[in-house]
Amino acid sequence: MYTPKYTITNKILKNIGAIEAAKEVIENAPLVPMFEKEFQSDAVIRTVYHGTHIEGNDLTLSQTKKVLEGEEVMARPRDVQEVINYRNVVKLIDRLVEEDHMYSLKSLLEIHRETVNKIVAEEKIGVLRSTQVIIKEEGTGKIILSPPASIEVPYLIENFMDWLNGVRDDDIHPIIKAGIAHYVLVAIHPFVEGNGRTVRAFANLILFREGYDTKKFFAFEEHFDQDLGAYYEAFASVDKQSADIATRDLTHWLEYFTKAVAVELTKIKEKIRKLSVDSRMKLNLGRQIALSERQMRLVEYISEKGSAVMQELRKVIPMVSEDTVLRDLKYLLSEGIIKKEGTTKASKYIIKNK
Repeated sequence: MYTPKYTITNKILKNIGAIEAAKEVIENAPLVPMFEKEFQSDAVIRTVYHGTHIEGNDLTLSQTKKVLEGEEVMARPRDVQEVINYRNVVKLIDRLVEEDHMYSLKSLLEIHRETVNKIVAEEKIGVLRSTQVIIKEEGTGKIILSPPASIEVPYLIENFMDWLNGVRDDDIHPIIKAGIAHYVLVAIHPFVEGNGRTVRAFANLILFREGYDTKKFFAFEEHFDQDLGAYYEAFASVDKQSADIATRDLTHWLEYFTKAVAVELTKIKEKIRKLSVDSRMKLNLGRQIALSERQMRLVEYISEKGSAVMQELRKVIPMVSEDTVLRDLKYLLSEGIIKKEGTTKASKYIIKNK
């Protein structure tokens, strides 16, 4: 059975610590976006955009959002189809988390089928490659990856899935497990096309199933896409060690992968913190409150300043009418988040104490 080789370094420990700290804040923040949908919708858009952009999709973030909302855009049909496909992959992952309790080739093939639907020839959709592939550097033609022979692919995947299903939850952290899967499956290169998107989605399946969905506020693909050089270098640093995947030391890759996860979750954590008032808010309210972006900005301002009058709050969200600001304040008052002192136009709004 395949057994990954790696060392838990101080860098990995530091990254895992940052991930756990961010996870705690995100999952227990007293204030969340309206129905938690704003963050989740944004994460889906970023996941789809960056997940396809990594592979050369030319759609902009704005165009991707329009496609996901069912609008037509002027673009290559293939680019549009890739975005539609990856949205369907995101939905598939949610279903697999609920339905499948084992990691399998079947799940991997399902993900691939959605990823390349209507993009590659029908006989290559959801099917392991039967030919040898060589990955060359664009421009120079230099060979940068020679995946295993196609005849080895079924065995290698079966062997890896056996390890993935056999490892005990308390033996390996889910982030490490997802990182190992990300590397090993890319190295095996199971498909003629669509490997990267399929593998990243499979890594997300592992995280979601093992309790690291973190309210689905994140999009790790964004971090990879924004520094593709580092992403590919982290792969290459392991690839070049040996022709045999089983003998490669994954430490450097895992340092990179855990850092990517830590950066993305810390970014979400800081955003959540800005939208939360402070630790006493949860004690005061005893529950989470769904707020719009405008309402969050008002609460954040009042919390930072200690108090605020209407004239100040209008400047916080200047693009809306005074009536809209008043409606938002009325909602915050009704939910017991703030209170009003005074009855004149100079009345102050403050955070309500217990």
